[in-house]
Amino acid sequence: MTLSEVGLILGMTLVTFAIRYPVLAMSGRLRLPPRWLQALNYVPPAVLTAIVVPAIVVQDDSLWLGWQNPRLMGAIAALAIGLWRKNLLLTIVIGMAAFWLWQAVWN
Repeated sequence: MTLSEVGLILGMTLVTFAIRYPVLAMSGRLRLPPRWLQALNYVPPAVLTAIVVPAIVVQDDSLWLGWQNPRLMGAIAALAIGLWRKNLLLTIVIGMAAFWLWQAVWN
């Protein structure tokens, strides 16, 4: 590693720390209204959805919503099992099995 790479990593570390530390330092003293706290409960599912949905329905920079999309079929199977059984391991296993089976049949 060169000196400029080390400097770059240290700089990124300092910027990241400087952005996040003030919020963490005030977290014990800061009182948010109950409505805000309720709204913040929706942030993790919204972020996860924003990350996962494009990975499922976009291929080669185009939308693929067809029944031949193995990622979409695996996601639908995982969603159905997850809502029905509420078991994370079973949801992952069934979703991956549906994805692999659909991919084997249609590709």
